[in-house]
Amino acid sequence: MSLLLEDKRVFVSGGTRGIGAAICEVFAREGADVAFNYNTSDELADKMRSIIEGYGRRALSFKVSVTDRYGMKHIAREILDEWGAINVLVNNAAVNKPDNFATTTDKSWDWVVDTNVNSLFAVTKPFYKQMIRERAGTILNITSIGALRALPTSVHYATSKAAMIGFTKCLSREAANFGITVNAIAAGIFDTDLGNTLPEHLLTAHENWVSVKRLGQPSELAEFAAFIVSPRNSYMNGEVITVDGGTIT
Repeated sequence: MSLLLEDKRVFVSGGTRGIGAAICEVFAREGADVAFNYNTSDELADKMRSIIEGYGRRALSFKVSVTDRYGMKHIAREILDEWGAINVLVNNAAVNKPDNFATTTDKSWDWVVDTNVNSLFAVTKPFYKQMIRERAGTILNITSIGALRALPTSVHYATSKAAMIGFTKCLSREAANFGITVNAIAAGIFDTDLGNTLPEHLLTAHENWVSVKRLGQPSELAEFAAFIVSPRNSYMNGEVITVDGGTIT
């Protein structure tokens, strides 16, 4: 059987840590060339490129913020010149801060909303235009169960992730006219830097919320993501699929 993503060209936002890093590795294992951006660690970026190349695939990395519209346009052009048009885009990069709404500062609200919502425009648009020209492509957005259920997460984070669901559903309708699909995964709490921003008492209580009684591993989400964006999943569009270990609410 052929690999799920054989000879696909992928861009992953936030590809050096947590779920993004797992997606980069699993997608490369499944046959994709993988480009990604990152914000901080050159060392982690070098490591991720080595992992991707270890699967015999091509890798590109860019130290550019997901909120930098000019920078993201430059990335899309550079990848196009190097490899050709991207087949798969994964909007993964996100931030959170454990705030109560009553004490959330303007700075904290703006940081979370700018990174998690405005980045959708900055990252998606240049690659989406490539996909329109190709009349093909798939976009996967990583949202959160915090956007769907009344869980004790920060209001700004839940708001930003709910916006991603609206983005997914509305764009999927427009994109279908050009042979492009747009779907999302609503992720539960995973063993990542982002997941561990939750207060300790909530991480402890998590075992009572989730039927499988543990945090998710990033690789578990990445394996499912590889199927969602693959040609074997050709009839799904505008869907938000929950991967959370069975949250009990």
